[in-house]
Amino acid sequence: MAPLLEIDDFRLYFYTRDGVVKAVDGITFTLEEGETLGVVGESGSGKSVTALSIMRLVPEPPGKVVSGDIRFKGTSILGLSEKEQQRLRGNRIAMIFQDPMTSLNPVYRIGQQIAEPLRLHKNLSRKEAWEAAVELLKQVGIPQAEARARSYPHEFSGGMRQRAMIAMALACGPDILIADEPTTALDVTIQAQILELMQEIQQKTRSAIILITHDLGVVADMADHILVMYAGKAVEYGRAEDVFYDPLHPYTWGLLESIPRHDAETKQPLTPIKGQPPSLINLPAGCAFSPRCAYARPECSRVTPQLTEIEPGHYSACLFAYDREFIAQFENRVTQSEASEKVR
Repeated sequence: MAPLLEIDDFRLYFYTRDGVVKAVDGITFTLEEGETLGVVGESGSGKSVTALSIMRLVPEPPGKVVSGDIRFKGTSILGLSEKEQQRLRGNRIAMIFQDPMTSLNPVYRIGQQIAEPLRLHKNLSRKEAWEAAVELLKQVGIPQAEARARSYPHEFSGGMRQRAMIAMALACGPDILIADEPTTALDVTIQAQILELMQEIQQKTRSAIILITHDLGVVADMADHILVMYAGKAVEYGRAEDVFYDPLHPYTWGLLESIPRHDAETKQPLTPIKGQPPSLINLPAGCAFSPRCAYARPECSRVTPQLTEIEPGHYSACLFAYDREFIAQFENRVTQSEASEKVR
């Protein structure tokens, strides 16, 4: 049986006056029913464009699929007509967009916006769709759902708008739920509530989730697999426990060192990744991360590493991922940091 979703060596570039932006450059992964995939990386790494490509929401031009394929239950999404894509989008594959305030229509009531996909895909009457929308608002924890369904987006708080977006995405019972930075700009308490809500929904519906974030800490308790992206490419991919406890790429090390440790006995300084992500028009030669990598060697600026299976199910795009002495540098650095904090 084919996986629920397959992305095979997918490349999507933007052709602009300044040059070719390689937004997604050779991404490969699979997603099974009930699985959560965490996609992490800094802004500009290609996470959101990957998600929009699955939804077929990237305008062409300037975007263009250069190679590869995206398959849903064995059927290529790229080969579907616009009408077939509309039947899939919001129905079998749904998305929670990054900013609910700009994603929700300010001139329509919340209940109307949630009811719209139900009328479109499920052929419900206006009354049936409205009643279903109210019930969905109750499911995502909106108090006084009957009254709040008549509110406009600006009358909701940030957390409530995000819950309304989740209700809209869940309206048709999708097989795949794509959440693009669902906790951005929310305080930590609301963040935890949103993530817990998504987990509860997944347990009830068995839907698969693609959770996009710049923060590895957000996916720590949710993801089954993690895809780490940098400069449009996948630099590490594997089971969540492997990526967290045995990372194989220096970029992943940098992301891990920037996460606050809640289990630490004393306060520890966070270590930022130096420099800025590269321009996707003028990528550096060799490994795109090498100009920022504290462990870079001369070969890194000459040879472009490919995503390779280093251990069963664990992939890395680092020239030295096979070298356990190289990998041990990060483990030793973490151990020394913890020891110095204890001494203090």
